[in-house]
Amino acid sequence: MKVQGRPMRTIWLEPDGQAVGIIDQTRLPHAFVTARLGTLEEAAHAIRAMRVRGAPLIGATAAYGVWLALREDASDAALARAREVLGATRPTAVNLHWALEQMRQLLEPLPVSERPSAAKQRAAELCDEDVAINRAMGGHGLKLLEAAWERKGRQGRLEVLTHCNAGWLATVDWGTALSPIYLAHDAGLPVHVWVDETRPRNQGAGLTAWELGQHGVPHTVIADNVGGHLMQHGQVDLCLVGTDRTTAHGDVANKIGTYLKALAAKDNGVPFYVALPSPTIDWSLRDGVREIPIEQRDGTELSDVTGRLASGEVATVRVTPEGSASANYAFDVTPARLVTALITERGVCPATEEGLRSLFPERAGRAS
Repeated sequence: MKVQGRPMRTIWLEPDGQAVGIIDQTRLPHAFVTARLGTLEEAAHAIRAMRVRGAPLIGATAAYGVWLALREDASDAALARAREVLGATRPTAVNLHWALEQMRQLLEPLPVSERPSAAKQRAAELCDEDVAINRAMGGHGLKLLEAAWERKGRQGRLEVLTHCNAGWLATVDWGTALSPIYLAHDAGLPVHVWVDETRPRNQGAGLTAWELGQHGVPHTVIADNVGGHLMQHGQVDLCLVGTDRTTAHGDVANKIGTYLKALAAKDNGVPFYVALPSPTIDWSLRDGVREIPIEQRDGTELSDVTGRLASGEVATVRVTPEGSASANYAFDVTPARLVTALITERGVCPATEEGLRSLFPERAGRAS
């Protein structure tokens, strides 16, 4: 995708080949800042502090983190430590552990001397694979948007509601839920996006709105609780969100508040689609509500808000009373029964085990 007209990805190998470059997403939308990651600890911190975020990008960063660790020490102990350090950064997104397992399977059988170069190459391959997956997913999702536009009689705007950030900032490029939207916009469909602010970290207001604006896609930022009202009044044609982990039965874990949008969509007959790359599927899980670990983050993300003052200064202020406790659940689980369909790189399927198995027969029934 593009930033100020210049093509770029969210993660890249630096020109000197000795470090990884990232967009520091904690600085958006008020400042566009890139950062250099040169050690395992810096990669782990980038994931934990959400300088990089989104399940696919977390996985890509973890893969490069393994390479950064093995540059210093490529022993079995160092590989195990890298996987442990990176695996402990974020609990909900399964792509993190999927990427680390990909690296382990490749590197453990290799001689120690060959591991650093192999790790570097495999991390780059995982990034390229993510781009290809997201582009393919966008093509399948585009067909759903085109069908919705036809059902609407090709009149007015095609109104899409999304929650959190599932665009190219959450992946290496293209995005998951936003990939079909970018393709629809480029194809000339008059798509308009309702962007949930997505408290408490405001990934919708700060990140989704920013990247949609960079691409020229019409959008409107709304408070998280507006979606149901819009659906009641026929102002949403479909919902389109991403997911950080999907069970074999089609339950999806996404940013907190997604479940409520799915309930509102069901009540109002609005299609609710979830875009997911296959590495997001956790084939070992059956019941998302009971089995998917839900990350709880620092309460200051809820009690404090960062924004830009009229002077241009970026400041953080507290919005809750001193002494009030904050519970900051980062994700919730939307049961498969509320999901109209799943959009993957291999096509669209029902949110059922049978649907997923039909697209991924080689992985069904196996642990991720």
